[in-house]
Amino acid sequence: MTIVIALSALGGLTLILAGMLVIANKKLYVYEDPRIDVVEDMLPHANCGACGYPGCRPFAEALVGEKALPGKCTVSTDSGRQKIAEFLGVALGAEEKRVARLACAGGTNVAINRAHYQGLKSCQAASLVSGGGKGCFWGCLGHGDCEVVCDFDAIVMNEFSLPVVDVDKCTACGDCVEACPKDLFSLQPISHHLWVACKNLEHGDEVLEDCQVGCTACGKCALDAGGDLITMVNNLPVVNYRENHSTKDPIQRCPTGAIVWLDEKLGIIKGKESKKIIRKGERGVGHS
Repeated sequence: MTIVIALSALGGLTLILAGMLVIANKKLYVYEDPRIDVVEDMLPHANCGACGYPGCRPFAEALVGEKALPGKCTVSTDSGRQKIAEFLGVALGAEEKRVARLACAGGTNVAINRAHYQGLKSCQAASLVSGGGKGCFWGCLGHGDCEVVCDFDAIVMNEFSLPVVDVDKCTACGDCVEACPKDLFSLQPISHHLWVACKNLEHGDEVLEDCQVGCTACGKCALDAGGDLITMVNNLPVVNYRENHSTKDPIQRCPTGAIVWLDEKLGIIKGKESKKIIRKGERGVGHS
């Protein structure tokens, strides 16, 4: 008899709990638009965050919820974005592609190390030991943390231990920005052709003892730019991209080539008076 009562009580409790779950499911159910799955399948599944959302799924939800337009996905193709716009019946929208830019040109052929670092091959680790040993405190340490964290193979280290960004592969995910202990990477619209490839804050020709392409804060670029396009801040030129920056005038008299023009086809263009670098080997301490 006791067993029968226990089983009945257990069965009754089970029915009550099941009923509560059914009611809760109906009360708490959140409708999800089936178009979200369709749109997510149309996206490139890069989950790079370039659109401003943490992944393709949240971006798909924003698209369906009319909080964003397909054009914000700069990783997708033109046809892919158009397909999403037509499916949702919304405007395509536009978003300028952004890429990672490196504010340093101090490879081993032009910049020296004052100390030899031995340890884990990592910029983060090296930076903890007296800043990494490079003559220029602000310069790239060249151990390739940025290359390692890039999931899109958009960064490779060249023969001078300097990162090179493939703008076609770069998704502006920002991983390299976070990985660099010297804060040398930033995400820039691809239309920003005028670029300061240096973060050195020292002043004068003494800078060249550590890096031949370092900015010496001569100010010629700011003078030649005119207006408010370039201002000197802490011995470094800062470009105001809100001004008309479609001019190569500021790079022409730069003696070291610290400010350059980034051409989509020709690559890095230096000014007429910039010193030509022909060294192919590593620059040793105490050598010019």
